[in-house]
Amino acid sequence: MLSLADRWIVEFDRALRTLSGVAHPSRPSPAAGEDLTDLVPEERTKSGALMRVDHSGEVCAQALYSGQALTARDPAKRDALLQAAREEGDHLAWTRDRLRELGTHQSLLNPLWYAGSFTLGAVAGLAGDRWSLGFVVETERQVEAHLDRHLGELPANDTRSRVILEQMRLDEIRHARDAVSRGAAKLPLPIATAMRFTAKVMTGSAYWV
Repeated sequence: MLSLADRWIVEFDRALRTLSGVAHPSRPSPAAGEDLTDLVPEERTKSGALMRVDHSGEVCAQALYSGQALTARDPAKRDALLQAAREEGDHLAWTRDRLRELGTHQSLLNPLWYAGSFTLGAVAGLAGDRWSLGFVVETERQVEAHLDRHLGELPANDTRSRVILEQMRLDEIRHARDAVSRGAAKLPLPIATAMRFTAKVMTGSAYWV
């Protein structure tokens, strides 16, 4: 068992790894089996902007799960949150690599998104494990809807980005299902609405910056 100080050191290290782009995936990228497609400049710009948003979303996911795990009361639920974070780490690495292929940058606001998301996750954990799991369910369902929109907006021939988002979507659905099975509480409508508004601010900013 780690002490609280040790756990904070681990979280600081996780934040540095997330923001510095050195995350290593535990699973190969779904794009590995897809040929590189020549995109015209407009298509490359569009795909790059969409994937930048998705990468920022994964930065937020790392922070949210880390914050929730830090303050979780039940060790089993903490382990489940950390396992989900590891899978979200795959998404982080896949989108990072795709951004590099597209020749574009990560969002410059990622440190801000990480700090805010970690704080939200920690607060959700302090509210109790059922509410924290409810936060997971609402987050993952919003991400699922967000990925559906991006899959519709991607250039038709950008298959490498598409297969990444499709696998991410499947993982998010499973994370929400797992949280429900572990006893997630349904969040009040005002909280869910506030989460959607915050997500819109993040996605709108990361698209450009």
